[in-house]
Amino acid sequence: QVQLVESGGGLVQAGDSLRLSCAASGRTFGDYTMGWFRQAPGKEREFVAAVRWNRWNGDSTYYADSVKGRSTISRDNAKNTVYLQMNSLKPEDTAVYYCAAKSGGWSTTSALYDSWGQGTQVTVSS
Repeated sequence: QVQLVESGGGLVQAGDSLRLSCAASGRTFGDYTMGWFRQAPGKEREFVAAVRWNRWNGDSTYYADSVKGRSTISRDNAKNTVYLQMNSLKPEDTAVYYCAAKSGGWSTTSALYDSWGQGTQVTVSS
């Protein structure tokens, strides 16, 4: 497992942009698929995006339909950090955003992720 710490959340207006960061501990960061999930009040935790790295193909990224085209997930293995850049934010993007890590390939299923951060609140006002 890795230790994960998110940052970058806040209160923004609709249409604004925000970049979330997730710093990970451990020396094998590059071996993990890194994902972002979110949970709005009264709703289940849902997949947002994931990134998987390998030395032959670099980053492979995956997005939920709800954020595709508005968000970009990226990772810096040298800094043990994964980012989620979110643009054109909408009020429905309001949620606590969690960073997560898993071994092996990517998944939209939160239960398959082994490590979780504490979450960072994103609030988008209309």
